[in-house]
Amino acid sequence: MTYLYLVIAIICEVIGTSAIKASEGFTKPIPSLIVIIGYCVSFYLLSLVLRQMPVGVAYAIWAGGGVVLVALSSAVIYKQIPDTPAMLGMGLIITGVVVINVFSKTVSH
Repeated sequence: MTYLYLVIAIICEVIGTSAIKASEGFTKPIPSLIVIIGYCVSFYLLSLVLRQMPVGVAYAIWAGGGVVLVALSSAVIYKQIPDTPAMLGMGLIITGVVVINVFSKTVSH
């Protein structure tokens, strides 16, 4: 369940972050509500993940996954295409998350 909660937390964070632009500085009620709900659910689920996983590892996966998925969603929704250095950096983030999950002994499997 830990990884399921973490995946859902990442998805909720991505939804919330993606809605920030649409909220236009929290002047639009529906996107603003999506931001608030997305982050509340994400942080709640992340708190459940922290019962089983070290905070540094959980946060690295949550933040890294969020960065990559927000970049993908902003490319699709807002047509903000990352350049080559940005994609290279995100590739390194993905590599880091894989290394943590495959090789780290601090991750509870």
